[in-house]
Order: sequence, then structure tokens, then C-alpha cells
Amino acid sequence: MKRDVLTKREKEKEMVSQMIAIYCRKKHKTKQGLCSECAALDEYARQRSDKCPFMETKTFCSNCKVHCYKPQMREKIREVMRFSGPRMIFRQPCAVIQHIIETKKEKKRLEREK
Repeated sequence: MKRDVLTKREKEKEMVSQMIAIYCRKKHKTKQGLCSECAALDEYARQRSDKCPFMETKTFCSNCKVHCYKPQMREKIREVMRFSGPRMIFRQPCAVIQHIIETKKEKKRLEREK
């Protein structure tokens, strides 16, 4: 089970890094790598993921009851995800479909708990 958690954690970090890279290329016109602002966001997101105590059971950070991102960084990652999310269909179509399915399941679960 520990190995599954590590794999999930690494997949999540890689996916967020890809989304930040898409955002940076399109919004900040970087050709290679990330600008300093996006590199800092990527590092911050990876650190938050490394320290997440809920990795085994959570679906997505947006559904978590404990928000470990600082407000400014949380808003920035939201902006990145809103922009890059739709564009991920061309890079990771299976992951995008899985994300949509998981999001719908989680919303239904949360509605039942109310």
C-alpha cells in the first residue's frame, strides 16, 4: 500500500508540474523551462504534496477539508489549473477522463454527507 501512495503522490506532482509548464509557456511566453514565478509555484506545490497526510484517501486538493496552501499560492494554482486543465486533454487524455469521473463521484459523495 505504501508503494501505491508513493506512486499516486509522484503522479500528482508530475501532473501539476505539467500544468504549470503549459501555463508558463502560454502566459509567460517561456520557450524552455519555467519563469522564476512558475518555478517557485512548482516547487511549492511539490513540497505541499510531499507533506500531505491525506494522500492515501484524498481525491483532489480542491476537495480536501484542510487547505495547506497559503491563500496567495492557492489562488495562483487555481488560476493555473483553470487555464491548463482543458489543455491537458491533448497531453494526458486518460488522466483527464479519470479526473472528470473522480470529480463527479466525489461531488455525489459530498452531497450524500450533507
